[in-house]
Amino acid sequence: MKFSIRRNTFIASLNDAQRAISSKTAIDVLTGIKITLSASKLTLTGSDADISIETVISQEDDKAALEIDEPGSIVLPARFFNEIVKKLPEDMMTISVDERFQATITSGQAEFTINGLDSETYPHLPEIDAEDKLVIAADILKKVINQTVIAVSNQESRPILTGIHLAYGNGELLAVATDSHRLSQRKIVLNNAGTKDYDIIVPGKSLNELAKMLGDSTEDVEIRIAENQILFTFANTSFYSRLLEGNYPDTDRLIPQSSETTVEFNAVELLHSIERASLLSHEGRNNVVKLSLKTSEQKAIIYGNSPEIGNVEEDLSFKKLEGNDLEISFNPDYMKDALSSFGQTDILMSLTLPLRPFTLVPTEDGANFVQLITPVRTF
Repeated sequence: MKFSIRRNTFIASLNDAQRAISSKTAIDVLTGIKITLSASKLTLTGSDADISIETVISQEDDKAALEIDEPGSIVLPARFFNEIVKKLPEDMMTISVDERFQATITSGQAEFTINGLDSETYPHLPEIDAEDKLVIAADILKKVINQTVIAVSNQESRPILTGIHLAYGNGELLAVATDSHRLSQRKIVLNNAGTKDYDIIVPGKSLNELAKMLGDSTEDVEIRIAENQILFTFANTSFYSRLLEGNYPDTDRLIPQSSETTVEFNAVELLHSIERASLLSHEGRNNVVKLSLKTSEQKAIIYGNSPEIGNVEEDLSFKKLEGNDLEISFNPDYMKDALSSFGQTDILMSLTLPLRPFTLVPTEDGANFVQLITPVRTF
């Protein structure tokens, strides 16, 4: 195998494929990056068995300046290889591989020789030939992932909750995540989607990595789903992830349908107030912030307290406050994650009782996006 390529184009694809590679794998060959050269393109593949990422550099891509001398394939140690490529001195680089799977990397006056592995030992990617597909703009998919992945569990004791539940039917995609202390639910309408209904659970870790790769463009992402795999295709990249097995809990029943008290805040202003209140609560043993809503006096007050250090109290500005007086305590980190997901908007906070879950929804689109948080018992 032998080819030359512009280094910055190669590094961008290498970094994408390397996202899937874990140093903690039981299969040695998966610590490597698979490089496959055909007569017209260069393909880089990384995998940790749960996630697999394949990126393609075409000979037709002028930015890449890819010159193919001899097709072939090899697996090279990913981390070490990446470090070498980043530090090469010239804009162009050449890689040649001999029959003993020794790769020689040259650029300018620099020359490295590293030992590789036969690509035949590398596991094959899943085959997903589903005709039916969902199509969604990259910026919208990225937003949906970022708004829901905050609520996935990191406790392996309930593996099903480490994923995001995706359900599609009647042209609508529903994404839900919960760690049993909080919940995030987002709905979007897909105009050019497939005919099949889907009900799947995708690991939060996989979707987190996918979101980092998606730009803020409106370029389409195609989603294909097989028995235990999902494939996202965009630009020159294919992103595979295994699916989690099992039934996701019925989360609809967790969302209260009525409220005793409602208050309307600006999300950013409330976020900043909670950040200030949590400065002290983080220092204490109990990471709790208290919100007091006094409808009779039209006052909203937030308290942060650390017996070891001191306390903080702040009057909050709000747009509207209705219903019963109420005091509620919550984990400020959950609240900060939820508020950050709304961006620059006003939110409606709906509460029932001091120990019942409360919801946050954007005032403009409350039916399609809801964050739910379970209060903390403080007595």
